[in-house]
Amino acid sequence: MVIYRLVALVVALVAFIPAMQPQNIKVGAERVAQYVPLLKGKRVALLSNHTGMVGERHTLDVMLENGIEVTTIFSPEHGFRGNADAGEKVSSGVDAATGIPIASLYEGKTRMPSAKTMGRFDVIVTDLQDVGLRYYTYYITMLDLMNAAVAYGKEFVVFDRPNPNGMYVDGPILDMKYKSGVGRLPIPVVHGMTLGELALMADGEGWLKGGKRLGDRLSVVPCEGYTHQSRYRLPVAPSPNLKSMIAIYLYPSTCYFEGTVVSLGRGTKHPFEIYGHPDMEGYTFSFTPQSIDGAKNPPLLGKKCFGRDLSGLDEEEVIAAGINLEYVIDTYRRLGKGDRFFTSFFELLIGDGNVRRMIEEGKSAAEIKATWSDDVEAFKQRRRPYLLYEE
Repeated sequence: MVIYRLVALVVALVAFIPAMQPQNIKVGAERVAQYVPLLKGKRVALLSNHTGMVGERHTLDVMLENGIEVTTIFSPEHGFRGNADAGEKVSSGVDAATGIPIASLYEGKTRMPSAKTMGRFDVIVTDLQDVGLRYYTYYITMLDLMNAAVAYGKEFVVFDRPNPNGMYVDGPILDMKYKSGVGRLPIPVVHGMTLGELALMADGEGWLKGGKRLGDRLSVVPCEGYTHQSRYRLPVAPSPNLKSMIAIYLYPSTCYFEGTVVSLGRGTKHPFEIYGHPDMEGYTFSFTPQSIDGAKNPPLLGKKCFGRDLSGLDEEEVIAAGINLEYVIDTYRRLGKGDRFFTSFFELLIGDGNVRRMIEEGKSAAEIKATWSDDVEAFKQRRRPYLLYEE
């Protein structure tokens, strides 16, 4: 058996995730009998990272043990070992444990692998733990490789995993004029789909480059025992700054601080669970962002920030609230910085040009949410043919 060198990293990341509750859910990568017939005798490229685990083993190990010929590894944002900063350049190389080439998709201007790289395999397998947000970039990397598969006539297989935010749909549909590296498809912020379902929808709706389709060259190995109402607790932190389940549940509401002058706790032990600014008044809670692994140069580095600690909120209440803009609205009003509060990145995250204006006009979080409710319902109907699991 290949001894995988990710174990130390995985152990470290697991320490930040609450202990898993007993679950009768099998992820796609566990269902070896389902995928071996799809892959045996073919050269395989694997898109995965530290989240691609089957128990204590990496999917790569399991595939190799079952006679699958993996010739190439692709890595998404944060790198194959999952410890790079958001958007940080990640170089290609060779996996030291297996000698398999790693072809990064974050090392240049183009996301299309070279013809030489594409010639090394027949089928691309994706095994990533997504968190179900339009601005979480793992699905974008998957789409890039789906486009490459279309262009080069390759097969594409998704080993599906549960969506920890898969129990609801919320947020505005992406206005495609804000299409960017943190938003690729005309979907709500919280789309409620697994990567397998999203792959099927992107292909079926003609959202791949040039409207082309993989068709019957696209396969999904589904999870077993999962529904969209399952409370699936991740066994491994999906990326360096989502360190807990409460952070994952708050992510749809607190990530917008990335598009403001406010810190959301990068450079602390509780990113996305806290927020603050040196000029915030009326709060006793404080934190000071530091340079740490996964946040080497966080916003407001070394500055004492005053604000709120949300880490103790009840998980079910956070889930029930969905996207909660009250945090951003309250901070905007308290800081009193006017048009210096937001940056242009806010629009890329929220995917709509009207939300900032409504906040500035004094609209409430409930009033703003009401503006996208009809679009959410229309999207839920549109996605239904592609769902693999009970809603």
